[in-house]
Amino acid sequence: MSQLKSTPLHDVYKEYGGKTIDFGGWDLPVQFSSIKEEHEAVRTKAGLFDVSHMGEIEVKGPESLQYLQKMMTNDVSKLKDLGAQYTAMCYENGGTVDDLLIYKIKDENYLLVVNAANIEKDYEWLEQHLEGDVQIKNLSNEMSQLALQGPLAEKVLQKLTDADLSEIGFFKFRQELMLNGKSALVSRTGYTGEDGFEIYCNNEDAVALWNGILAAGKEDGVLPCGLGARDTLRFEANLALYGQELSAHISPLEAGIGFAVKLNKEADFIGKAALKSQKETGLTRKLVGIEMIDRGIPRHGYPVFAGEEKIGEVTTGTQSPTLKKNIGLALVNAEFSALDTEVEVEIRGKRVKAKVAATPFYKKEKK
Repeated sequence: MSQLKSTPLHDVYKEYGGKTIDFGGWDLPVQFSSIKEEHEAVRTKAGLFDVSHMGEIEVKGPESLQYLQKMMTNDVSKLKDLGAQYTAMCYENGGTVDDLLIYKIKDENYLLVVNAANIEKDYEWLEQHLEGDVQIKNLSNEMSQLALQGPLAEKVLQKLTDADLSEIGFFKFRQELMLNGKSALVSRTGYTGEDGFEIYCNNEDAVALWNGILAAGKEDGVLPCGLGARDTLRFEANLALYGQELSAHISPLEAGIGFAVKLNKEADFIGKAALKSQKETGLTRKLVGIEMIDRGIPRHGYPVFAGEEKIGEVTTGTQSPTLKKNIGLALVNAEFSALDTEVEVEIRGKRVKAKVAATPFYKKEKK
């Protein structure tokens, strides 16, 4: 049995009541209090997550932009300094290598933030296609990442810095920002459907920042949160999870993240021809929301039927803590993707009625 990997915050989990599980080879907290309580805290106040298992890869050099344009589905040339962009990397056949964020620090200097389970695979993929005057470096073991998410995130984090956090717009970031006396890269992208910040720091500063943020947020009801709530939050906001909504066998177009695929950018990117063909001939499969009509909770991998025909399967499903409904996301044959189409989900050998529902299931109120 290989040793589970852990983040620099591992020893702190117990102090806060963290209950850990094996998550893709990492020993990470699934919850501290309860998934429902943590979910609620993020929707109404704020919650703090340790997401230090995520990967960071530096891309530098005079030809970085050309190289990233070849590797990514989005148009990286549109990125301005201190801006972030959501994108995907694809195989030649249009399947997804990973979905990720690109941070543009300045010309010729980018930081890619990739999914934890894909760090080695992504790095090898990037290395395999390296060309021109470009250097890549895997910084994943040198950096920690915390995420403070929720409507009170700015108010709480502001207590720890003199910098004006309201100046960091959505999908923007600041470098070397002093937080609780520690230097960090602070961005505002979010994976919960709420406002919030990601804090990238040196491993040795992670514990001080974690404790400092929770102390600053105590009176506002900020809770430490685990991966259980992170999953229910991102799911309600219809944010894809690699390995479920996206995979080597599911393209970004099928998964509904076509906004991050720029088929009209001049640069040829890996998978462009396959994705273009998918778009032109029409998608045969689509990711849809489903809401249960009968009792039962749809779970990842459950088959979906229309009559006797198996038309797809559930990618994520749960009882929504916010909506108190049993809902899911499912990849189904495109002809069954219209709203209110009745389908059946097979739950433990029994077929249960459901219907295609609008996504995202949850949208935060605009200020």
